[in-house]
Amino acid sequence: MHVTHDPAAAASPTIDFNSFLAVDVRVGTIVDAKPFPEARKPAWRLWIDFGPAIGVRKSSAQITENHPLDTLVGQQVAAVVNFPPRQIGPVVSEVLTLGFPDANGKVVLVQPSRPVPNGGRLF
Repeated sequence: MHVTHDPAAAASPTIDFNSFLAVDVRVGTIVDAKPFPEARKPAWRLWIDFGPAIGVRKSSAQITENHPLDTLVGQQVAAVVNFPPRQIGPVVSEVLTLGFPDANGKVVLVQPSRPVPNGGRLF
């Protein structure tokens, strides 16, 4: 399956509801953010608190264009928390932080419109 950033692209094939439920998307608060100079593409290293059941997880996120480093701590974001960890250079990314492409194809984070409890699951 190929992911496209083209907003005019056709929808992906239909899946059943159980396939949707298999992807565990949760909300968490960024508690730390640092530069990631070793990354091939510009990225930040994030530590995201998903509440007591999941805890703090690390992520590498290519969000540098729309999200300055000094603005990230305290922001809530959505992430997939049940993918296996992925080695990205010297860093292990434990969650996939979610975003949409802007008009230039740069990532804009998926965020709740008002504060919600950390660890809440998307439905």
